[in-house]
This record gives sequence, C-alpha cells and structure tokens, in this order.
Amino acid sequence: MSQRMISDVLNKPDTALELSLRPSLFSDFTGQPKVKERLEITVEAARQRGEAIDHVLLSGPPGLGKTTLAHIIAKAMGANIRCTSGPTIEKASDLAGLLTNLEEGDVLFVDEIHRLQKTIEEYLYPAMEDFKLDIIIDQGPNARSVRLNLPRFTLIGATTRSGLLTAPLLTRFPVRERLDYYGAGDLHHIVVRSARLLNVEIEEHGAAEIARRSRGTPRIANNLLRRVRDYAQVKGDGKVTGEVADKALAMLDIDEHGLDEMDKRILEAIVTKFGGGPVGVGSLAVAVGEESDTLEEVYEPYLIMEGYLKRTPQGRVATELGYRRLGLKFAGAAQASLL
Repeated sequence: MSQRMISDVLNKPDTALELSLRPSLFSDFTGQPKVKERLEITVEAARQRGEAIDHVLLSGPPGLGKTTLAHIIAKAMGANIRCTSGPTIEKASDLAGLLTNLEEGDVLFVDEIHRLQKTIEEYLYPAMEDFKLDIIIDQGPNARSVRLNLPRFTLIGATTRSGLLTAPLLTRFPVRERLDYYGAGDLHHIVVRSARLLNVEIEEHGAAEIARRSRGTPRIANNLLRRVRDYAQVKGDGKVTGEVADKALAMLDIDEHGLDEMDKRILEAIVTKFGGGPVGVGSLAVAVGEESDTLEEVYEPYLIMEGYLKRTPQGRVATELGYRRLGLKFAGAAQASLL
C-alpha cells in the first residue's frame, strides 16, 4: 500500500463507520469535558425557555468530534438537523433553498463554514440575526428585493481554520467552542467503546497501543482500530492484543510515537534538504510531494503539538526533539537561536 493511500485511510472518514460509532448523547461523548459542560448548560437553558439554542461555532483540527457534537446538540434539543458544507453552497439560491425549508427550532449544520463564498455570507447575516432573508427576483430594470421571514433556527458551523472566518460572520456566533486534541486516556475509552460496537475482542494493552498512536484524534483511532482488526483477523485469531496491535501498526509505518511515514518525510526534508529550516510551507510541500493545505491542516498541527516542529516568521524549523526522533544530532546554537 502506498504512503498516499495509507494517509487517505487514516485521515479520511468512512461514512458508514462514522455513523455507527458516533455517540448520540452528551453522556456517551468522551473527552472535551469543558466544552461538553458548557454546551450542555446552553442546551438545557434553551430547552427550559422553550427557545432555539443560539448559533454555535465549533472549531478545531479535523476528526475531533465537531460533526458529532452538532448531531448531539440537535438531538438534545429535539430538533431536526440538516447538514451541508461551505463549498457546496455556490449560489444565493442554494442558501435560500436550505433556509426556507427549515422548520421552527431546526438545526442547520454547515461543515467547513470558512469556505463559504463572501457573497453567500452577506445573505446569511440577516438570516442569523433577524431570521429574515432578502432575495433578488428578476434581473436588470425589473429586479426587485423580496424579504422572507424565516423560522427561528440554529446555525451550527464547523471549521478547521477559524482564522479564515471573516469578523462579521465570527461575531454572529454567540457560542464559540474550540476542540483540542485528546489525551491517551480518553482515546483508550473511545477505542474500547468502538471495539465493543464493532464486536472486536480487544485487550487493554491492544487498546492502549492504538490510543497512543492515534495522534490525539478519535477519527484516526477508529480508523486504526479497523486496520488492526483486519490484521488480527487475517494474521491471528481475531483478538487484538498489544503484540498484534504493535505488528499491525508497524505494517502501516506508524511508530510507537504515532509518527507515520509522511511525518518522518516532513522532518527529514526540513533537516536534510533545508538544513533544519527555516523553510516555507510551499517549498516543503514540493519537497515531500504533498499539497501545502494538507501539510498545514493534517500533519503540522500534530508535529507542532508534540514539539517536533516549530513555525517561525521565517518558516518551519525542526526542533531538537525532531532531530532526536530521527536519530540525528541537533544542528546546534544556530538552529537553537531560531527556536
């Protein structure tokens, strides 16, 4: 299996799996305790008042549970949820169709909301604030504006890059929550729960091995569980032990620190091709044969969080820990001055 295929498997969701493993209640949702508590309070207060919950913005790296939380909020409110994504809303008429089909209290979930076109955003402002939609009918001299009243609804936006949201849109979300990477303990609980739902026999050491190599991301933990399950089924007796998990993950080129082949290629490129850095993300993307957006959204956050990589005004720089992880000697004072 090529490195690109492995990357796709680990970082892209399987729709059927996501639906089967996704918790539907706050009580079943593992991790993000502060975010979960604040959302539970917001939902309960809205229910007691008999109102729709305020608009919610969920941000954070991919795979941490933003879509899951949106569905949990809708279920807790007893509301229907309609899902779409920013890139699919290409015209104002697309947005109008979505909004006019909502009923009182419904939830409209917009994934990757930072990718909405700016003209679409402007139609969204009065809809979010006043629950009204202004649309233009006809063209030229016959054009006229018609204002439609909308039911009170809740917009839940999800974004992996909140910095790309415009200030006018950002300020129209009274509830803004950021999801952070998960600890190994929470991921262990998620792996055990997912294994139970998938009817996979798993030992504690097997679950722990998968959890600590999952890059702090539940989606990756679930995807790794599936790969390890396949390995245990074909190469063993179907039981996921610590030894089986270790062999399966080694086959996928995922080391004991959770670094995969692309992570190592990124660090090696910075160290060997660019003298440890600094190097711009565009040049780095060309060196490793990957899109710059993928580097920024999928690989860099984990490498930075674990201390292998650092962003500076001049570019990306490998840290001393990054050198050690590659088994190389740190470049010395010149590099340290850049960190």
